[in-house]
Amino acid sequence: MILRNINPGSCRAWLSRASVRQELCSFSSVPSQPVPPLAQTLQAYLRTLEPLLPPEELSHTRRMVQEFGRHGGLGPRLQEGLEKRARHTKNWISPWWVQWAYLEGRQPLPVHSNPAISLPRRDYNGWRSQLVFASKLIAAILDFKAKINTGQLPVEYMRGKPLCMELYPLLFSSCRIPGPKHDYIAHYGNSRRSPTHITVVRNYQFFQLEVYNSDGSRLTESQIHSQLLRIRSQSWKTDKEPMGILTSEHRHTWGAAYNRLLRDKLNKESVKLIETGLFSLCLDSPVMRISDEKYASRKAAQILHGGGTFSNSGNRWFDKTLQFVVGEDGSWGLLYEQATAEGPPIATLLHHILDYCEKPDPKRAPLVPLAMPKKLYFHIDREIKRDIEHAKQNLDILINDLDVNVFNFKRFGKELPKQHKLSPNSFIQVALQLAYYRVHSEVCAACDMVSQRMFRGGRTEYIRSPTNQTLKFILAFDDPTVSREAKLQLFREAVDAYTALTDQALKGHGIERHLLGLKLQAIEEGLSIPKIFMDTAYGLATHWKMRTGQVPANTDSVMCFGPLVPDGYAICYNPQADHVHFSITAFNCCEETHAETLALTLKDTLCHLQELLQPTV
Repeated sequence: MILRNINPGSCRAWLSRASVRQELCSFSSVPSQPVPPLAQTLQAYLRTLEPLLPPEELSHTRRMVQEFGRHGGLGPRLQEGLEKRARHTKNWISPWWVQWAYLEGRQPLPVHSNPAISLPRRDYNGWRSQLVFASKLIAAILDFKAKINTGQLPVEYMRGKPLCMELYPLLFSSCRIPGPKHDYIAHYGNSRRSPTHITVVRNYQFFQLEVYNSDGSRLTESQIHSQLLRIRSQSWKTDKEPMGILTSEHRHTWGAAYNRLLRDKLNKESVKLIETGLFSLCLDSPVMRISDEKYASRKAAQILHGGGTFSNSGNRWFDKTLQFVVGEDGSWGLLYEQATAEGPPIATLLHHILDYCEKPDPKRAPLVPLAMPKKLYFHIDREIKRDIEHAKQNLDILINDLDVNVFNFKRFGKELPKQHKLSPNSFIQVALQLAYYRVHSEVCAACDMVSQRMFRGGRTEYIRSPTNQTLKFILAFDDPTVSREAKLQLFREAVDAYTALTDQALKGHGIERHLLGLKLQAIEEGLSIPKIFMDTAYGLATHWKMRTGQVPANTDSVMCFGPLVPDGYAICYNPQADHVHFSITAFNCCEETHAETLALTLKDTLCHLQELLQPTV
């Protein structure tokens, strides 16, 4: 996901509880998301197909698109419906997008959906330091929440424009609930009696930890620490059933198991406390130590899915919007559920946590006796036991199928492209296409997320690649008959073309959400799905073999998630001034894709691009 130049402004967001019930972004400075012009989107769509399709297929699709967009045709009718929807709703596409992309998705949340962020290992080893850091982390998150509640969180800006802040209050006390055909999101944070507890899980055992005193003040770090010590003393046994594993299942399977689980009153109470908690804290046992080179990959995988049923996967509740993971070995990070949360607000939260962790504990603990943290119990009958066993088998299969490769590219960072007046993100996107071509001898449909929070209720948009300019550059790059000057010019054109697509998307004129909106508008009106969406070209262009994302943070963190398609890759990157963190994932079941091969080729490609910009000879 692209997030550029986001700065906290001096004006304050209206993020008190009272304002949550109002339109959070109703201030006039955040405009409505526009519906792009139909002709513009259709022309741009055809351009995205040119590098991917042979000429005869392209001609067929062009005729189909022209028929769809002609005056009096189906396209203008659906466009009119979208424009009417835009006039009468807060955001014409976001609710549809969340429903279609996330809540109707039936694949398991770990790997396929929930992104993980792995942070630099803390300088400690052992459970004592683990609990000290976990206490600090909880206090930092509560401090961030207090800023939201009291309206002290500054409004963020991008390119001088304020961003919609409505997602922030929704991060806390929210949870995805499984359903038979689609899921839904439950938000408990703006109810009359907002939850005051978090869920702590250790050795597969869940605890309700109250984090506020009776007078409404937050627990101090030392109070939290004493409560975590109590939780540790109550969670020694390692023979407990890993209830959290159930949330890793295929959504339909978990939905059926969820209904069985909630038939029992005790289970219903325990699940409700997990769902309503502000967030979850997972106290993990150590990640198996291997070579430093592979440790970063193992650590990221550990945050992403817990490492398997014999490791820490039972310490997760994958439906929860926010889960923070703190390992005994200094590893830590967070996992979030995308229907409610997304990269940029999470990056802001992490920035606050890291700043807070540098400060000493500001408060002394009051001498007030604290109630024992409440252990959550479950009644496990034969059916639930069977559900857990199936979930364990399926999750281990999924985990074993995922190839994770995390590395730090140290030759240069975002300063190099900037010195040559090139966008760092566009530079990396072109490099990814070149690396993919070198491995697979073809370019592929790729998507890169860009924020739409400059609009009221805006979420994300995809930028499609490759462009025609990227394909021309790729074909020329390894051709010895093409001069360096010509290659450099083609590279600049490829990077600039991607930057132009980014600029269009940031104005609300991306094509992906618009095309989706036209398709869903047809369904809304009870019409058959338009032919352009049944065309093989549309299927090819949306078979994202490269799912990419950039959430630049001010720290050496790395995001990680699984590919969108079985024969694809997911690539995340975090460019710093003089280095770039990458994570690449692929599925082992596909013989064509291999994360390590692409990683090595990408390193090599980036070095060659540096040589192109700064020849050493």
